[in-house]
Amino acid sequence: MENRPVGTRQARELLRVAFGPSVVALVVIAAVVLLQLLIANSDMTGALGAIASMWLGVHLVPVSIGGAELGVMPLLPVLAMVWGTARTTAAATSPRGSWFVTRWVVASALGGPLLIAAISLAVVHDAASVLTDLQTPSALRAFGSVLVVHGIGALIGVATRVGRRVLVASRLPNWLPDAVRAATAGVLALAGLCGVVMAGSMVVHWATMNDLYGITDSIFGQFSLTVLSVLYIPNVVVGTAAVAVGSSAHVGLATFSSFTVLGGDIPALPVLAAVPTPPLGPVWVALLIVAAASAVAVGQQCARRPLPPGQALGKLTVAAAVAAVVMALLGYAGGGRLGNFGDVGVDHATFGPAVFVWFVAIGGLTVAMTGGIARRPRKPKPAAEPEPEPEPEVEVDETDEVEAEVETVAGVPDDPPDPPAVPTPPPAEPADPGLDDPEEHFATDDDATPGTATERARGTDD
Repeated sequence: MENRPVGTRQARELLRVAFGPSVVALVVIAAVVLLQLLIANSDMTGALGAIASMWLGVHLVPVSIGGAELGVMPLLPVLAMVWGTARTTAAATSPRGSWFVTRWVVASALGGPLLIAAISLAVVHDAASVLTDLQTPSALRAFGSVLVVHGIGALIGVATRVGRRVLVASRLPNWLPDAVRAATAGVLALAGLCGVVMAGSMVVHWATMNDLYGITDSIFGQFSLTVLSVLYIPNVVVGTAAVAVGSSAHVGLATFSSFTVLGGDIPALPVLAAVPTPPLGPVWVALLIVAAASAVAVGQQCARRPLPPGQALGKLTVAAAVAAVVMALLGYAGGGRLGNFGDVGVDHATFGPAVFVWFVAIGGLTVAMTGGIARRPRKPKPAAEPEPEPEPEVEVDETDEVEAEVETVAGVPDDPPDPPAVPTPPPAEPADPGLDDPEEHFATDDDATPGTATERARGTDD
């Protein structure tokens, strides 16, 4: 357990959020630039200007050298910068912390990179006075790109920590996290499958890749081409995704889609050996299966928790829209102007809408087939009254029926009348106790003498 005061610990975390990812990027870039200058036996005159320009290039700021604009920046360093910002921001954000502290964390994640961007612009401007081929980029573009890159990372980091709390406190639907998870699964599935297709195409066009490596004879030059190709792999994956969903990608005049390929000059970068060459074969039309498989992944994620039809459709639509926006942003970030080759990138007018249509159509079919729509409970029917059981039929003999008819004609009733009821006599009342003297039932000594009782009776009468 740390013994430092809370204020000191929070200040240290804010400094890490503000300058951590940017300083790491500066250290890596400085090491690469110094190594390049050392191998080339060059002086260190423009080292600071090169480092500052490359740091701005990591944030998608175009670099102009000798009048040629390099606007197609590799996406891998940009994605690494977003991931680093999201991680440091999430580490400094408490799920139950106050909103005041959370706002300071976000402000630090944006303020530190903006300060380094201002210093980098000053260094580039100072180096341009010595190196006439180096041009100072637009300040508005530089600050805007840095703000967007670190803003996306800060938003992702804070959302992973306080997203549940915001969802509970607001009136947003409860299925919103599931929609974001489904969109993430769709984007990862599309990128992963397109990466597999790109690797297979590079194997098929191995001879072309060998020719591209042949532009340099030095081992260090071939190593530099390999590193540069690795940095541009996400750009090629995004272009392959555009072809897979029915849109198109272009490198200058060369255009590639699932239905047509127009040849043209391409840069001498080994990773670009994966692009198809005319004439178009049927295997590239099968690339549409990649888009369908990615849409199935979205539908499966949306069907994990069945919902009523309206809510299920809303969740799928939000997931498809989020995935389309992410792919459109990647397509915009991975394109730009490449010197004399012209514009490089995807067709922005059709790329995002194509992703949305694929994910909604095939994803909706997947949700319906995998039980993602909850059926409404049926109302119970009222219990039916039991039908009365039929009385058993009594078989009557024809002889009995004839006898009954004869008796009816003769006037004999079918059943004789019951005899009249005899009234029950009431119980006998006991005799008057005064008429029967109980002394008469007693025997005395005088009664034993004959005639005594008669004489006494006579005497009584007299």
